[in-house]
Amino acid sequence: MAGNQETGGEALVRALVDEGAEYVFCLPGESYLAVLDALHDVADRIKLITCRHEGGAANMAEAAGKLTGRPGICFVTRGPGATHASIGVHTAFQNSTPMILFIGQVPRPHLGREAFQEIDYRQMFAGVAKHVIEVPEAAHMTAAVHEAFAVALSDRPGPVVVALPEDMLRETCDVTAPRGPTVCEPHAPEQADVAAALEALKTAERPLALLGGPGWSEAGMTAAANFLEANEIPAAVAFRSQDLIDNRHRCYVGDLGFTVNAALVARVREADVILALGTRLGEITTGSYEYLTPPKPDQRLIHIHAGAGELGRVYEAQVAVHADPGAFAQAVADEDLGRADDWRGWREAARADYEAWLKPHPVPGPVQLGEILAWMNQRLPADAIITNGAGNYTGWLHRNYQYKAPHTQLAPKSGAMGYGAPAAVAAKIIQPERTVVCFAGDGCFLMTGQELATAMRYGAAVIFLVFNNAMYGTIRMHQERAYPGRVSGTDLTNPDFVAYAKAFGAHGVRVEKTGEFAPAFEKALTAALPTLIEIAVDAEAIATQATLSGIRGDKAPQ
Repeated sequence: MAGNQETGGEALVRALVDEGAEYVFCLPGESYLAVLDALHDVADRIKLITCRHEGGAANMAEAAGKLTGRPGICFVTRGPGATHASIGVHTAFQNSTPMILFIGQVPRPHLGREAFQEIDYRQMFAGVAKHVIEVPEAAHMTAAVHEAFAVALSDRPGPVVVALPEDMLRETCDVTAPRGPTVCEPHAPEQADVAAALEALKTAERPLALLGGPGWSEAGMTAAANFLEANEIPAAVAFRSQDLIDNRHRCYVGDLGFTVNAALVARVREADVILALGTRLGEITTGSYEYLTPPKPDQRLIHIHAGAGELGRVYEAQVAVHADPGAFAQAVADEDLGRADDWRGWREAARADYEAWLKPHPVPGPVQLGEILAWMNQRLPADAIITNGAGNYTGWLHRNYQYKAPHTQLAPKSGAMGYGAPAAVAAKIIQPERTVVCFAGDGCFLMTGQELATAMRYGAAVIFLVFNNAMYGTIRMHQERAYPGRVSGTDLTNPDFVAYAKAFGAHGVRVEKTGEFAPAFEKALTAALPTLIEIAVDAEAIATQATLSGIRGDKAPQ
C-alpha cells in the first residue's frame, strides 16, 4: 500500500480485517499471489492456515463458520482448486453455514476464451452457493467483500463464492474508509405470529417439537429448553442438530437421522401438532418425506424458519413464521400454555423410549462400539467438540453419545465423507483449549487424512478415531440388501494407520478389544501432539442393530 492507493489484493485483505476475520484456510495458488502478499502484512491479525488439499481447506472453513457463527474464509486457486473446494461449499449450503470461498480467476482479458483453468463460477456454483460475485475491478473489491459477508450471514446463512481475476488483484485503487464488521440482527417474529403459533400449539393432544437449522444463539437454545420444560413438550432434533439442546434434558427424546429409533418415528407419526423450530424438514429428518407427507402433512404444522424462502417450499404449515428460531424461542420462553399436566405423560413416555435406545446394543466382535461411546459419554468434558464425516460408524456416535453443550457437533448434513478430519483440525486451531475428537471410518479418513500434516504444523492436538472394517460399510450394507453376496467395489485395502500417523510425527495406537480403548484415549487426552487411535471393527458389526450376514440372510450364493 502506498499513500492513499492500494492494490485489489490489499483492499481485499483490509476488508477482511475490517470484518474481524481471524483465520484464513487456503491452498496457495499463483492466481491470487497478490492476496497472499497482502496477508503477509497482517499476520498478527489474520492467521493463515496452509492446508494440504482444497477439499480439506474448504471443509475447515465450513467448520470454522459453523463453530463461530461468522463466515469461514477459504482461498483456492482457479480451476482444479475451485472444483476440489466445491465439496465444502455444498456442505456449507446444506448445513446453512456462513462461508466465503475466494477463488483466483484468469486475467480479465482472457475471460470467455476457455483459458488455462478457466471456469465460469456463476454457472458452476449456481445451485450450491447463495451468491456468486466476480469482482470486475479493484475499486469494487471492498464493497464486494462486505456484500459477501452480508449475504453469507443473512436470513438462512450459507456460502458465497467470490471470483478474483488475477490482474485485478494487482490493479491499484483508492483506499476507502475503514468500517466495522457486518452484523445481521436476528429476525424477530411478529407478535401476531407468536400468538398464532402458541394458539395452534395449545390445541395439541400430542405435541412434538423438532429443533434444527441455523439462527440459534446460546440464549435462544436456553430459552427453547426452558419453554419446553415449563410446558412438558417433548423435543426431537433434526439430522445432525443434536447440540441444540442438552441431550440429558428431560424433554429431549432423540434425533431424526440415519440411525433413528423406531419408537421416535412412531412418535412423529402419532403427534398431532409439530412445532418445527428452525429446521428445513429435509429428506433425512422426515424419513424421505414419509414421517411428514408433503405438501400437507397429517400432523398440524407450526413452522418457524430464518429463511422466508423455506416456508411453504416443501410443506404447507398451519402457522408459518419467518424468524430466527432463537429469537422465536426467546419470545415464548416465559409462556405457560396451561397444558403441562395434559402433556406430561406423553413427554415422559417419549423420554423413556430415548433412554432405552441410549443403552449400548451388543454387536459381533471383540470391540463393542456402543460400550466405547457410553464410556466416552461419561469421560469427555461437556464442551468437547465432536466431528464426523459420513458412514455407518456415525450411527454409534449419534445413538450412544449425548451432546451436552452448544457448538459441540460438527458434522455434514450433506452426507459428505472426509469432513471429520479437517473439521477437527480447524476446531482445535480456533479453540485450542477444548478437547476435539474426530470420528472417521477407514474410507472416510483417507479422503482427507493428509490434513494430519496441517494438524502437526499448527500444533492441533486432535484425537482421531479411525474405525477400520476394511470396507465402504454403508455401501456394503445397501449392496448386501439389494444384491446379496455379490460384493463389487466395496472392499478396501488399508494402510497401517498407526504407522501412517507416526509418519507425520503424530502418536498412533491400534485398539483390537473394547478394554484397550480407555487407556489409549486417556493418554491421548493429555498428549501435546495429535493422536490417531485405529479401532479394528468386525465386518459383521455393520450397524448398531444389524449384522452383515443378517442383512444378507440366506440369499448369498453358495
